[in-house]
Amino acid sequence: MKKLVTSFLILSFSIICAEPIVPIPKSINYDHKKAQLGKKLFFDTRLSKNNTISCASCHNIYEGGDDNLQYSFGIDAQEGNINSPTVLNAGFNFRQFWNGGAKNLQAQAEGPVQNPVEMGNNFSNLIKTLNNTEYKNLFAKVYSNGITKNNITDAIAEYEKTLITPDAPFDKYLRGDKTAINLDAKEGYELFKSKGCIACHHGINIGGNLYNKFGVAKATHSKRLGRYEVTHNEDDKYYFKVPTLRNIAQTAPYLHDGRYNNLKDVVRFMAQYQLGRVITQEEVRKIVIFLKTLSAPVKEIQ
Repeated sequence: MKKLVTSFLILSFSIICAEPIVPIPKSINYDHKKAQLGKKLFFDTRLSKNNTISCASCHNIYEGGDDNLQYSFGIDAQEGNINSPTVLNAGFNFRQFWNGGAKNLQAQAEGPVQNPVEMGNNFSNLIKTLNNTEYKNLFAKVYSNGITKNNITDAIAEYEKTLITPDAPFDKYLRGDKTAINLDAKEGYELFKSKGCIACHHGINIGGNLYNKFGVAKATHSKRLGRYEVTHNEDDKYYFKVPTLRNIAQTAPYLHDGRYNNLKDVVRFMAQYQLGRVITQEEVRKIVIFLKTLSAPVKEIQ
């Protein structure tokens, strides 16, 4: 009940707030040397136990930041059981993973390396491996204490922090270019607000800043238990981190279990199961047009 009240207050605030969505900054501050090292690690399959899986295997930064699969595949062709979220703009999320199990990007970077289904490695082994490669000298140039678990995850997190998409048409619109999106998209945005989508999808990442129950207005099935997997609190069952909607047109399939492959189906589902609202085919069409204005190429470091 407490979390539902929070969502209601957010919705009420959004109605009176001029713009509940904030544009992504054109640039951010970061440590260039750490980020360059992190980029090399991000694309390196040597992080996995059998040298087959890299961070980029599940997070294609040039195609929306995910892998467009219902569930990702790790070492030995093992299939995961949750949809891979986009890594783009992930630095703006208040927590990482669908269940909020990582407090920041660095904590998130630990997970895949040690997950037996993903990279199937451990940091003790990984450090030994990297110390026998060019990484020994590369880390020495950036970190005084060389290759450690903290330094590996710190470098990856610093790179991931740079993966922003500030030039989406809707961001240009928010910055004052009223011609950046068409009339249907503008009407779609107004529907997005009036129907209540904005209650959970607001702020700089249009999501990623709170948890909400999966199936608020109408119960729906879910094999995953969400926040409960971290807290083991019964009240947290089926609460998931609200995902960002940025670049959503590129990140199908959708929801934590990848159950839908197109945006129209997701909008209809959310209207029925999350909001309990009637929505017409024309309203769905306009909301989808608005959602497509949230995509932009990643502004990657060179």
